[in-house]
Amino acid sequence: MLPIVVDAMGGDDAPASIVAGAHLAAAAGLPVVLVGPADLDCVDPVSGARLDLIEASEVIGMHDDAAQGVRRKKDSTVVRAAEAVRDGRASAMISAGNTGAAMAAALLRMGRISGVKRPAIATPIPIPGSTPTILLDAGANAEVQADWLVQFAVMGSVYARHRFGIAEPRVGLLSIGEEPGKGDSLRKETYELLSAADGLNFIGNVEGRDVMGKHLDVCVTDGFTGNVVLKTLEGAMKVIVAALLDAFNAEAHYQPHTEALMPALLGLYRTLSPDTYGGAVLLGVDGVCIIAHGSSTSEAIVNGIGVAAEMVERDVVSEIRAAIAANA
Repeated sequence: MLPIVVDAMGGDDAPASIVAGAHLAAAAGLPVVLVGPADLDCVDPVSGARLDLIEASEVIGMHDDAAQGVRRKKDSTVVRAAEAVRDGRASAMISAGNTGAAMAAALLRMGRISGVKRPAIATPIPIPGSTPTILLDAGANAEVQADWLVQFAVMGSVYARHRFGIAEPRVGLLSIGEEPGKGDSLRKETYELLSAADGLNFIGNVEGRDVMGKHLDVCVTDGFTGNVVLKTLEGAMKVIVAALLDAFNAEAHYQPHTEALMPALLGLYRTLSPDTYGGAVLLGVDGVCIIAHGSSTSEAIVNGIGVAAEMVERDVVSEIRAAIAANA
């Protein structure tokens, strides 16, 4: 496998956590190359191992305009990462930096898969005791058309099969009611198209409460709604975890019970933590692009690199290309 190129300067704790995660991935046997400034420290302080570096002199910040940044900062880390994939020097890219910039760089440098109307961000929503629900679009397209949503369903199904081993992913359309006639004109038109689409296991409309349910594998919506759902769930999980910790520490006599429950609670925490899944995948571009959370830790980065490697090994881009052509 060609190396996976890691944007060392993307993320809230860049480059420290990003480089640390890249070293963990390399130690696990995954080929990794960093992209960053010439003076970036690429040496692991523990093992002394050095990672190769693609030099880039610019960084697109979290608050920079994404499209303008990609066009103006041609020597930025995220642009050089996308070019490495395009030019065959890397098999995939991962960035925890500006999401819009990562998406724009991948789209402008790698290009779209033939027939894909718009790429979509596919994010795994963790479900305790089950495989995650793939939510897409999670923020790439604030406004969409019905036929784009059908393509999101097709791409999300391919991803669910290859990432989580689901033979026939159950696809739901996010709406304000389960009945076919519920929702706005976009949802109604999309419902009809999804019902008629070949090769999709479409189960109908789903509601927000179903996103973390066990009867759904792929949840399709526009990027505006999807991003609101994603951020709402992230916020709710943080509040619940904080409230539980406060409750456990409220009284001294709770401590023995807390210690007894901790192994199970830690397992649940790992299941719900976004670090476990490494990041979202930008589906529809002609290459593998992983978009990690801005607050990614080294654990998130090593897991994201692992996801990228899986997508390359299973040739998901070619699978999506074939599925889009079959549904043209």
